[in-house]
Amino acid sequence: MQLAPLFPFVYKILQPTFPQCLWSGDRYSQKIALTFDDGPHPRYTPQVLAVLERYNIQASFFWLGACVQRSPEIAKEICDRGHWIGLHGYDHRSFPMLSPIKLKESLEKTQVAIHHACNLLPEQVRDVRPPNGLFTPKTLELFLQWNYRPVMWSVVPEDWALPGVSTVVQRVIRQVKNGSLIVLHDGACGGQDVVATIQILIPQLIQQGYQFVTVDTLWQQNRKN
Repeated sequence: MQLAPLFPFVYKILQPTFPQCLWSGDRYSQKIALTFDDGPHPRYTPQVLAVLERYNIQASFFWLGACVQRSPEIAKEICDRGHWIGLHGYDHRSFPMLSPIKLKESLEKTQVAIHHACNLLPEQVRDVRPPNGLFTPKTLELFLQWNYRPVMWSVVPEDWALPGVSTVVQRVIRQVKNGSLIVLHDGACGGQDVVATIQILIPQLIQQGYQFVTVDTLWQQNRKN
């Protein structure tokens, strides 16, 4: 069973319930954020970078620490090209299943891997997207206590289930609006179709007048509003 049709309704419930999270940007601005989870991947991520460079787009990548350790040179290339970097945990275990000690360890190990690959200090990488989008009020309390910023989403086309490129594109186009925060995947699940998807999706969104910005820009917009 694919859950993609339910995500817009889930978003409408969760967004006002957990305002500490970043769910989207300014609804009066055509600036949107394109984000990628589960990388970096040695095959899929370089292909994604090539498309982003072609259109001069800055995206945001939420990394698994284990993948950064496996592909540090790709991580460095992403960082060197000015894309925004966030945390997705060390090995994609759902955060509510981890004790506070294990959760903190997962995030800090990922920050260390990023520091070794990209020379970014831990305080420069503090945006966190929970794997599978799962968190509890206690998870958010810990994020804020540890000075992390929780990042969620407003457009989730469920590309990890590989429903087909055209289906993913249609889902995004149908849901996108001003300030949208779009989630795609460049890792082992979903990465197979991601390049073909963004090759179609990006030009369509540009044609509709949308501008691509980083997650950090959406945070800044929300602070001003």
